[in-house]
Amino acid sequence: MKLASLKSGRDGHLVVVSDNLAWYADAAHIVPTMQAALDDWDNVAPRLEALATDLEHDVIPRERFHEHDAAAPLPRAYQWADGSAYVNHVALVRAARGAVLPESFWHDPLIYQGGSDAFMGARDDILLADEAWGCDLEAEIVVVTDDVPLGTSAADALSYVRLVGLVNDVSLRNLIPGELEKGFGFVQSKPASALSPVFVTPDSLGSHWSNGKLHRILSVDLNGAPFGRALASDDCTFDFGTLIAHLAKTRNIGAGSIIGSGTVSNRDADGGPGKPIADGGRGYSCLAEVRMVEKIRTGAMTTPFLKDGDILRIEVRDDAGHSIFGAIEQTVRVTR
Repeated sequence: MKLASLKSGRDGHLVVVSDNLAWYADAAHIVPTMQAALDDWDNVAPRLEALATDLEHDVIPRERFHEHDAAAPLPRAYQWADGSAYVNHVALVRAARGAVLPESFWHDPLIYQGGSDAFMGARDDILLADEAWGCDLEAEIVVVTDDVPLGTSAADALSYVRLVGLVNDVSLRNLIPGELEKGFGFVQSKPASALSPVFVTPDSLGSHWSNGKLHRILSVDLNGAPFGRALASDDCTFDFGTLIAHLAKTRNIGAGSIIGSGTVSNRDADGGPGKPIADGGRGYSCLAEVRMVEKIRTGAMTTPFLKDGDILRIEVRDDAGHSIFGAIEQTVRVTR
């Protein structure tokens, strides 16, 4: 089952979307919003599934689904917690700012709490007040949970995953070092993130979803050129069960919590940090990584961060080449 929220008010208007992302059916007679559905998932989900089946068989009224009309599936959420599933990424960005990677990062996940009061829709512009802040994209996988009890184990945590999607976790790289030096985490350097047009139930992903990982290529294009083609299941140190259990160690997790994988990052076949697509590698899911690889190779970072007018696209496709979650496609707009 695929779900989306059309732009309407603060929390959107819930619709069920066809597998091919071409059509939608209004879900208002069942539940008005995505959050309301998650709050009563066991009762609501079977009715939404039935609606999805009727939509696929074209036996109910339907409307054309346009990704531009979609808000974030959860325009605001009770929690946004972003993890560090791909330690290769953490190692590279820490090296870029001269920070040592603690050995514990390989067996104890790093998670930060982000702002969840407003998520961008997949086609919303990234509004940037100052290019000097170093705006970067970060292409990631996300899951949305039901209520998760305190102390849930990693083995049990995956049973609470209700939806899977994508996120562009926008980062302002040049603001990060100063904030972290204060010892209190990200605030200004992590503006609003953008979510994929559609979230999908794990069962609908079939074999693409296994052991708490998405086994698909995450495609990232920058200004129309291939930038990243990382395989999301490779080099994934922590699956989503581990991330959820880490978050639930000392607290209950509320329904509608969004948990991110962190930037998807693959090492090169020779064990190195990864190569650009033009050099036969899988590329990158953020600019910070390619800049660090440039520094390793040549001693200088030459790739700029995002500039006014730059266009990024993040997407995952199935074996037939069809988009699974729809595409995050955003243009950077400098506002002053």
